[in-house]
Amino acid sequence: MSAAVFIGGGRITAALAAGLRRSKFQGHIAVFDRHPEKLRRLEKQFGVEPFRNARHAAEQAATSGRSDLGGLLLVAVRPGGVLPLLAEIGPLPRRTLAVSLAAGVPLRLLRRALGPHVEWARAMPSPAARAGLGLTALAFDRRMRSDGRRRVRDFFSRVGPVIEIPERQFNAFTVAYSTSQGCAALLARMRAGQRLGLDRKTAFLAAAHSLADGIRALRGPDDLKAALSETATPGGIAAQLLETMRSAGYQPLVERAFRAGLARAQNVAKR
Repeated sequence: MSAAVFIGGGRITAALAAGLRRSKFQGHIAVFDRHPEKLRRLEKQFGVEPFRNARHAAEQAATSGRSDLGGLLLVAVRPGGVLPLLAEIGPLPRRTLAVSLAAGVPLRLLRRALGPHVEWARAMPSPAARAGLGLTALAFDRRMRSDGRRRVRDFFSRVGPVIEIPERQFNAFTVAYSTSQGCAALLARMRAGQRLGLDRKTAFLAAAHSLADGIRALRGPDDLKAALSETATPGGIAAQLLETMRSAGYQPLVERAFRAGLARAQNVAKR
């Protein structure tokens, strides 16, 4: 991969750039953004080439590389800004691999943008890509050829594990997969521990390990029932905690939050 060109210089671009540099990625990284301060920060931290013109940045992705695949164009702007920005860029003159990182914008809309030479995928990476630990979900448009799919998978595998899912599951995955949810769960447990009398550091360690240790011990979803049986002795403290969470409506609350997020993602596609 000779070039990775990001359209948008926000948080996920910074996380991916950090993960790429951490992985010793030798390719060129370029970024377009309308805000000079973002570009200066990314240039200083990760040595990216800054662009103030979206069309010029996209053309670099289309023309760079030693093969007909060129570089990789990564669209990392807010969902509502994706289609207007792509219309501003206009058709690209040669085969280009493009990946949208925007939630809720379907491939059927993306494939109309940038012309017939552009092959599209959707990706949902995590800010944990910064540490090389971010899971990325991919969905490919039917027009993307096998060599392009391999290039996209290889690119994201530099910053963590990669899974491929059908696009019909993409919005639901986006809702269910968010490091912010893990941080919110951690914070709630930490604060509860502090209110019981734990100091801040001990409350954090207890809360973090209650989540991380349980997850690390699992080999897959089929282990969950057995793990709960082993760790929650009937009549014990853990069992009482779980029963209180159940009776308070913990599961319905999570489902309600997920459905609200899904509705938001679906509304993006209708705009």
